[in-house]
Amino acid sequence: MPLQQIIIFVGVFIAVFSAVALLLSLGSKPKGASKAPDAAYGLGLNARAEVKATPNAPSANDRKTKQEKSADLQKTEVFSSVPWINDKLQDLELGSRLRMLMFQADISWTPGIFILSSTLMFVASWVLLSLTVNSAWLQVGLAAIIGLMPLCLVLLKRSRRFSKFEAGLPEALDLVVSALRAGHSLNAALGLIARECLPPISNEFQICFAEQNYGLELNEALDNLLMRMPLQDLRIAVTAILIQKETGGNLAEVLNKTTEVIRERFRLRRQVKVHTAHGRMSAIVVTVLPIVLLGVLTMMNPKQESVLWTTPMGLHLCAISAGMAVVGALIIQVIVRIEV
Repeated sequence: MPLQQIIIFVGVFIAVFSAVALLLSLGSKPKGASKAPDAAYGLGLNARAEVKATPNAPSANDRKTKQEKSADLQKTEVFSSVPWINDKLQDLELGSRLRMLMFQADISWTPGIFILSSTLMFVASWVLLSLTVNSAWLQVGLAAIIGLMPLCLVLLKRSRRFSKFEAGLPEALDLVVSALRAGHSLNAALGLIARECLPPISNEFQICFAEQNYGLELNEALDNLLMRMPLQDLRIAVTAILIQKETGGNLAEVLNKTTEVIRERFRLRRQVKVHTAHGRMSAIVVTVLPIVLLGVLTMMNPKQESVLWTTPMGLHLCAISAGMAVVGALIIQVIVRIEV
């Protein structure tokens, strides 16, 4: 049996297996999986809610039982419906990191679904490319690019959610300032943000508000908020709150000054984005123009352009051109990326 047929057979088998496992993961909800994302990140809200709901002081045995239940909550965290994939993801830190990435992007995937989707796209595209492309390196390279598309989607949605959070943060802090000046506590002001603001601001501060109601310290709740939303503007606001808690002072005035700093940073970032628009457009042109030109020339004269992917010299030229285009785009990105 030729080597190409063996590769196709193995690829089809892996693709079918990944597709079946993906359908099983989508179709069934694993037993013991947490319904809220906060339980998946070790926040233990359900365990704390159970402890708070007990009217009388628990005995030593009751406390031990509840501690075991809280530990079981962490141990039964499910990353995939497929048992062996779930075991592997629990042994590694990859499962927790992927789950955090999914939560930050507001996508209801499990790490198992994400890995199976990427594997399925990689193998299926590799099998299809092996029927039309002779170079094994080009097959693997293009298949890897297609297999990374789920990751690109997650990162894009995560970036958009972060941008939306940053845009609404000054208004949320203004609401906190108004609530503090009206005589409310900081915890009540955080609950006001959770009720009055729009997602993702309301979702994140709702978790922070619930954590404090269940007995978590303010600094730990804010640290969890920073873990879920690692943004510099939010870090400035959290640092101001924690410093005021240690040193005292007028928190409303501190947050008011912090809001002014955040708005000024936001305005400066917009100004930098305007001044670097030409460079970013140049990077897009450098990356996209060769691909578009290749497609147009292929439609005009397919026989002549097919030399690029049917001969060794053409494949080398394609690889060199792609590498130079990527390096040029990266250099332009380094030039136009200015940290504020």
